[in-house]
Amino acid sequence: MFCPKPLRLRASAKALLSAAALCIASVSVQAQSPEELLQKADALDVKLEAKEALQIYLELEKLQPDNADVLVRIARQYRHLMADASSNDQKLKLGNIALQYGKRAAAADPKNSDAQLSCAISYGKMVPFMSNKEQVACSKAIKAGAEKAVKLNSSNDLAWHILGRWHRNVANVGGVKKMLASMIYDKLPEASNDEAVNCLEKAVKLNPGRLMHYVELGRVYAQVGRTSEACKYLEKGIAMPSVEKDDADAKAAAKELLASLK
Repeated sequence: MFCPKPLRLRASAKALLSAAALCIASVSVQAQSPEELLQKADALDVKLEAKEALQIYLELEKLQPDNADVLVRIARQYRHLMADASSNDQKLKLGNIALQYGKRAAAADPKNSDAQLSCAISYGKMVPFMSNKEQVACSKAIKAGAEKAVKLNSSNDLAWHILGRWHRNVANVGGVKKMLASMIYDKLPEASNDEAVNCLEKAVKLNPGRLMHYVELGRVYAQVGRTSEACKYLEKGIAMPSVEKDDADAKAAAKELLASLK
């Protein structure tokens, strides 16, 4: 088909301008210091703009491939993308990428609490899409990562949260999973709802602004029949503003549970 010359020129000009913009953006990123890149990416992370934040973190990774803090941040972006993925296969794919970055972070800095926790978080995100046998196998890694994280930094509220959730899940595990657990562990690890409460109360005390702690604590109380306390913490979580990636889903689950308790 014949294309008039002015139209062809305009199309060529647009293509050149787009290419030039990409080149300028690339040079701009390369010209920034690692500190500036980190600050820019962190700002996007706070706004939950995972794709944009990830691009900058990956540029930073090229400059600092063994920086555990950067690797932890990259893992988090892949988990955020995992939450937005439409298929289970895609979720698991992104979760496994996050897991690999978490493993690199843990190896790069064995004394970094967040780095040691990263894999536990990624495993936790993937568990709903796994078989019972895979879930039990991951349980061991989740517990180990959370325990190491709190040992390195007792003020890591997210680590206490993960450990509390682990206790709640294992304390209330079903018969099939118990049988599988006995095959994977020497014996089923000790877990209790009381310990789940202790861990989650620590998480709340350390970071009272994190709504997921209240919701999870409410879930534990609901499981042990302490309805009034369950309602108190669920209502508290629901009333808080959504800030983190999982907050909206946590609120939705809390509302559903709260309705069933009343």
